[in-house]
Amino acid sequence: MSFAYLVLSGLLSGSVMAGLISVVLARRTDIFRSQRTWKERSVSDLLAPIHMQLERTHRAFARYEAKNTFLEAKVLKDGNLTIRDLLLKNGNLIPPHLLEDASRLVEHYDRWLEEYARVRDDQNPGLDSPFVFVGPAGFPFPSDSESRFHETFHKYWRELYQNAGS
Repeated sequence: MSFAYLVLSGLLSGSVMAGLISVVLARRTDIFRSQRTWKERSVSDLLAPIHMQLERTHRAFARYEAKNTFLEAKVLKDGNLTIRDLLLKNGNLIPPHLLEDASRLVEHYDRWLEEYARVRDDQNPGLDSPFVFVGPAGFPFPSDSESRFHETFHKYWRELYQNAGS
């Protein structure tokens, strides 16, 4: 075997190995990049808006007083409808560990909105009709699901942005 043959075969095998390694690393980088992109979309298009609406409705519920139909008709109904629609329209952005929680929230909101439509007239909500609660009918608000959505929002946000400005 000549020296040139050894050098040539070494260069070829080295080139092949370098090419394979770069393909593997590029694929890992693309996977990382696509996972980060998905997480960014999950936070911006789903988790952050749900977090804000859950906070809004939670605070409204804390202010809930007898016969405050504006609070119920505008803040609670709009918030419940918005959260439900976000979950239904952005199912691809729901983190897998929150799928059951999302289903429980949708079920609660569907039942609440159904009861709201039965009890209230949107154009003239009326002060004589009772407030809408579906917990006693077997559809209590899933507070544990709400907590997991908040926790995931904060976790993902920290992972993505906490050190971005540092």
